[in-house]
Amino acid sequence: MTMTIAKLAEAAGVGVETVRYYQRRGLLTEPARPGGTGFRSYSASDVRRLRFIRQAQAAGFKLDEIGELLALDATEDRTLARELAQSRLAALDASIAGLISAREALARLADECGSGSRGPCPILTAFENS
Repeated sequence: MTMTIAKLAEAAGVGVETVRYYQRRGLLTEPARPGGTGFRSYSASDVRRLRFIRQAQAAGFKLDEIGELLALDATEDRTLARELAQSRLAALDASIAGLISAREALARLADECGSGSRGPCPILTAFENS
């Protein structure tokens, strides 16, 4: 089964410009125009690759890291792929810890604000002083 760039984009759930952007970044190859027809032809493997890119982005990988993962897939370097994943996990854990800390601080301020005490709201003064 072959498809145009519009059909490829639709099948992968992205826009045509996203496909072109990934091609410019080297994450997706741009096929030749067969027989001078003017239309490039894409396959199911291109759909799978696009979906991989989107899912890797959803997992927090940057496009450069996704390019590394794609290159590693060709070499089957599982050790380096695992190291990249572990590095990404550590970054996600740090982000989660930061969000939990921010949530706890805001919950504490909201409780203080609702305590019924007089004076300025602790939420507003906390943000003014930071």
